[in-house]
Amino acid sequence: MNGMGDLHDVNGDSFAEEGIGDEEFEAGPDTEADDGLLEDLRLAAGILDPVPAELRQLAVEAYALHDLDARLAELTFDSLVDAIPVRGAADPPRMLTFHSGAVTVDVEVTSHGLMGQVLPPQPASIEVLSGPRAGASLVADDMGRFMSEVAPAGPFALRLRAGGEVVVTEWLRA
Repeated sequence: MNGMGDLHDVNGDSFAEEGIGDEEFEAGPDTEADDGLLEDLRLAAGILDPVPAELRQLAVEAYALHDLDARLAELTFDSLVDAIPVRGAADPPRMLTFHSGAVTVDVEVTSHGLMGQVLPPQPASIEVLSGPRAGASLVADDMGRFMSEVAPAGPFALRLRAGGEVVVTEWLRA
């Protein structure tokens, strides 16, 4: 046997005697196997120890505030709550109005998408937030109008960047 610094396998054979150098131990991990194992662990954790719905909701709401300089736009009108239902309307659009300081955002949500306007009219970039996933990016024209042909699914909020300000709406279910 060699000195105490040598590595040995279960049979007591020294790796140094077999010509295995340190460079072979420094080889990178098998990333495909690791990715598969991590995915299996995520699935098992999701089944055996799911995230409570209340904690998930808190996480979604906290994500909306990751722009610390963003102002929160308050929901001031929701047609589901504030409007008188129209008789015979099978699938009426949901009308929403948000206010934050001098900025107002009117949004119409339908099963075919959403459209809206930033007031006072101004160009803006708008991001449709839908939890931790990256949302759709929209652009408001000079009149403040924007549109998406994809209806939000589940909880959503809007993040507007206009005139050097960042405004985030409250989270709502589509």
